[in-house]
Amino acid sequence: MKFSVKSEQRDKLGTNAARRLRKEGKVPANLYGPNRKSTPLTLKKKDIIQILKSESGENTIFKVSFDSTTQNVMIKEVQIDPLTDELIHVDLVQIAMNKLVQVSVPVELSGEAVGEKSEGGFVDFVSRELNIECLPQNIPEQIGVDVSDLHINQSIRLEDLTPPQGVKFIDDPQTVIVNVGMPTEEEEVEEIPEEEVISEEEEPEVISKEEEEEETEEESSEEKE
Repeated sequence: MKFSVKSEQRDKLGTNAARRLRKEGKVPANLYGPNRKSTPLTLKKKDIIQILKSESGENTIFKVSFDSTTQNVMIKEVQIDPLTDELIHVDLVQIAMNKLVQVSVPVELSGEAVGEKSEGGFVDFVSRELNIECLPQNIPEQIGVDVSDLHINQSIRLEDLTPPQGVKFIDDPQTVIVNVGMPTEEEEVEEIPEEEVISEEEEPEVISKEEEEEETEEESSEEKE
């Protein structure tokens, strides 16, 4: 195994105990297994972050030791504080190296599509992860997909890919991984000129109906004179 992590069982549970652990640079965790109850553990935060930042990320199989025992485990789930991005909890799952596991692995595109390079199209990366089944030691870091031969309106589906040795794809074979599309012409939007704003000083004088009648009467009397 590439990583080996030392751990301790947690005796004190609850929010306050977890908060104290985080202040010490540790993180609370739970270990789950097929034939065991959930085991509360304490891990060093830097160890988990190192594993998460590795190429295999959450699919990394590593050893965790506690109470004179050592288990092969994977990260099942992590909890991140949405405000501080701080790692606040980890769930681990015990792994049997001789039993199949189902995991998600990232898709990595390579090459430059003909449709994008020479035909004015664009590459649409549709499925960035694939679900697979294999023995733990056969989990690939990624699934490579070469898009070099793709023309406009062509795509690569899961059924077009050959899985790595010992790996089985479990998604729908018709799942689109990537395609090359043609940009749609953007409709020209006619610019509407901004309405002229009349300042208070330039506001036209509004003549009321009464004032208008008075002016008309004055004009009539002047004509008679």
